[in-house]
Amino acid sequence: MTKTMKAAVLTRFGGPDAFELRDVEVPEVGPRQVRVRVHATAINPLDYQIRRGDYKDYVPLPAITGHDISGVIEELGSGVHEFAVGDEVYYTPKIFGGAGSYAEQHIADVELIGRKPRNLTHLEAASLTLVGGTVWEAFSQRAQLRTGETILIHGGAGGVGTIAVQVAKAMGARVITTALARDHDFVRSLGADEAIDFTTEDYVEEVARLTGGEGVNVIFDTIGGDTLTRSPLALADAGRVVSLVDIAQPQNLIEAWGKNAAYHFVFTRQNRGKLDALTDLVERGLVKPVIGATLPLARIGEAHELLENGSARGLRGKVVIDVSGEARA
Repeated sequence: MTKTMKAAVLTRFGGPDAFELRDVEVPEVGPRQVRVRVHATAINPLDYQIRRGDYKDYVPLPAITGHDISGVIEELGSGVHEFAVGDEVYYTPKIFGGAGSYAEQHIADVELIGRKPRNLTHLEAASLTLVGGTVWEAFSQRAQLRTGETILIHGGAGGVGTIAVQVAKAMGARVITTALARDHDFVRSLGADEAIDFTTEDYVEEVARLTGGEGVNVIFDTIGGDTLTRSPLALADAGRVVSLVDIAQPQNLIEAWGKNAAYHFVFTRQNRGKLDALTDLVERGLVKPVIGATLPLARIGEAHELLENGSARGLRGKVVIDVSGEARA
């Protein structure tokens, strides 16, 4: 008998109303794969960019999208020895490589999944996989952030920034972040040493003041545009800029040349190693997910709209989808 599941299916590219909640067939489990009952997923900027059609050449419709999963293994494919039925796991589905996380079940390659941190709920763990893996790659592998260095993190109160501040602090860095004045106490509670109100202060001037004119060693850009263009002005010599934002317009980076700067653009590739490193930080109490809102799968469009306009509403942290009813249990 064919098994079915509820899924939020993207039927067209467009606004938050482009999803339909449908009964769809559960795929078969292949060799070196597992079937996971999804307890929770989360919303990322990549998700609403896909929904509105920014990557339509990579996403054939109709599609199940979404890039964060925390759940429980219910079935093992042949050749899987690392996990057992009943294990709690978290991971990011392969980006542009098949079905995503907005569903009650998911089939995953075993190499992508990691054991869920013991001290997190499924809702918390699901908020962490894509963001946490991306931040870890950005800081550890790309920027090679070192103890004692100073980092400027743009947007410290957002879904990415809240994790970035904590990971950078755990790595021994001095953390400066931009945030609205109302969020300064909040970002400091996450570990930020200094906070700059980007609406009333020039972050280039403030960084110069805070660093005695030397600049920061690393800049983490989650915004793009003018932020990316001006970032070299705040860099120390031989500094590094790591950006998560694609370049929609040509950039004049002459200031970066003058600083001997290195630029890294991160479109993350997931693997268990990143998740295991993240789990270690979480279980040591150095990183704690921040959840700004929780909605059920049937309200996926509302969740998208909330994240897209969240900064105007004072949203802090991630928007999470409770797939299994865990939050109501």
